[in-house]
Amino acid sequence: MTELMSIEDAEELTVDQVHGLYRQYVNKSQVSLMTSFGFGRELVDRAEGAYVHTRDGRRILDFTGGVGVLNHGHNHPRIIEARRRFAERGRMEVHKTYFSPYLAALSHNLAAVLPGDLDMSFLPNSGAEAVEGAVKLAYKYHGGRRNTILRSDISFHGKLLGSGSLTGGAQNHFAFPGIPGVVPFTYDDLDSVRAAVDASRDAKGRSDVYALLIEPFSASTIRWCSEEFLRGLRELCTREDIVLIFDEIYTGWGKTGTMFYFMRYPGLIPDVVTTSKSFGGGKSSISAYVARRPVFRKAYDSLQDALLQSTSTTYYGFGEECATAIEAINVAVEEDFPARARAIENVLGPGLERIAKEHSDIVTDVRGAGALWGAFLGSPGVLDLVSRLAPGGLAKDPQFGTKLVTCAVINALYQDHDIYAYYTLNGRNPLVVGPPLVAEPADVEIFLERLDRTLATGLTRLVTRFVREKVSSLW
Repeated sequence: MTELMSIEDAEELTVDQVHGLYRQYVNKSQVSLMTSFGFGRELVDRAEGAYVHTRDGRRILDFTGGVGVLNHGHNHPRIIEARRRFAERGRMEVHKTYFSPYLAALSHNLAAVLPGDLDMSFLPNSGAEAVEGAVKLAYKYHGGRRNTILRSDISFHGKLLGSGSLTGGAQNHFAFPGIPGVVPFTYDDLDSVRAAVDASRDAKGRSDVYALLIEPFSASTIRWCSEEFLRGLRELCTREDIVLIFDEIYTGWGKTGTMFYFMRYPGLIPDVVTTSKSFGGGKSSISAYVARRPVFRKAYDSLQDALLQSTSTTYYGFGEECATAIEAINVAVEEDFPARARAIENVLGPGLERIAKEHSDIVTDVRGAGALWGAFLGSPGVLDLVSRLAPGGLAKDPQFGTKLVTCAVINALYQDHDIYAYYTLNGRNPLVVGPPLVAEPADVEIFLERLDRTLATGLTRLVTRFVREKVSSLW
């Protein structure tokens, strides 16, 4: 047997050794992809708040926000202390035949934060599982008598077989099997939804739609639904007895300026809401779907059906994860994360708009809410140039030029200015500006100043440098 590695062995690996192990045991193409950027060629030593410290002594301002995970920032002291206390006390939270005080308290906290009768929680591990659990609930609510589910054309709900079939973004370039009866509609277009519902009716006019799944704020495209659209969905779903599911996995816990995006509209309550990412405080792999009490009771509240939602799943409501999420919610409430997001917006929004005006030849649009914004980059001349440079089949990708330009900016931000950023693979591939909610206004000013300096270099130079350095391994 090959000699096993210890934690100490792992912590002493060089970046080249890590790359080698990834190539051998994980995915060699992942190494080629991520080493295209500066951050793929370094290892992190530690992280705190909005900053990452690399092994070679660099201090990097992390404006990725952990892709939605780090509203609390890296290693929030209260989150660390909650997990330390749980471990030191030798708690046992594996066997589900014992009732868990942590699961009970966490479910109470979710009901306390969410409006109306969104009271009944289920606590799996990932956002994709929460989505699939919510859809399963909706199907059971209708007793299997309806077979159509609606999702938007720009949706992102995960990459499992089920959640992947509910994802309508550009990342779905391979046709895996999935949930049957999935029908798309146009995002933020109520007429499109009405048409999809009407198309599902049988000869007696009865709807076949059991659920409608929507992201009120689409983090992967930096688009959001109008209040009119969301209230129209609520009215339509109530009238047709369709279970309305809001996916707030990315946007929950204050990110866009309210605790959940939909809560900016008083009285608007979905039948189910999903959450994950920052729900775990940046340390815990936990998610939830929370259902309105009448919907949940009709689906699962009987001795016969009580275990159908998989309450016996091994890691459902795992004790240390629940304890962490309890503290994460308390931190989000006590430190007023929605207010923190609005304070960030007050600096970030005007700053990005100013940059867009000063670099109008590069920045085509900026938009967002709270601490989640997108900068859309492109220049007709440069995009035409890089499209001609595209190797092989990549020239067929209409977004290839935009992706390359945005990657070049991300690379320069990191290598030249110690700024960690990312872009989405959905929609128009914006550069995402999503700092953790513990970021200070001074951190936002640093980001804006360094983005301004990066764009002042000019896209042609940025792209030429990026292509020269590593583009051959990017795709």
